[in-house]
Amino acid sequence: MPTRLSPRLAAVVNALPLQPHSRVLEIGCGPGAAARAVAARLTTGHILAIDRSAAAIAQAEAAATDEITSDRMSVRQVAGEDFVLRAHEEPYDIVFAVRVGALDGRHPEVGQRVLQRIAAATTAQARLFIDGGDPIRELPIPRI
Repeated sequence: MPTRLSPRLAAVVNALPLQPHSRVLEIGCGPGAAARAVAARLTTGHILAIDRSAAAIAQAEAAATDEITSDRMSVRQVAGEDFVLRAHEEPYDIVFAVRVGALDGRHPEVGQRVLQRIAAATTAQARLFIDGGDPIRELPIPRI
């Protein structure tokens, strides 16, 4: 069943430079609607949807049975500032976040930690997008 997205989330997903093989990380996935819409566009790719809220992850997991079973999507309860790749987990090429205070300037000190975690979990060519543009804007990923 196609994921029903708000016009705002649909615009964000449509603006992402997704390829069928993309490895995507969504920070702050909430109930997972955007992640499911991304998963629908992937064939050999994968999206990992993370959120600090156990309730949000439970909702996302319950709604994404098909996507998770097909291995196009997984969910994990973890805050962006605590995210690290697991053993044998491939790095991500696209990262996006919608209404995440650590990345939209509301919590700059936490934002720096999230950016460091993103840098450690992504490929050298990875791109980071957040809402607040038209409809998204790209943030630089700090590379050491």
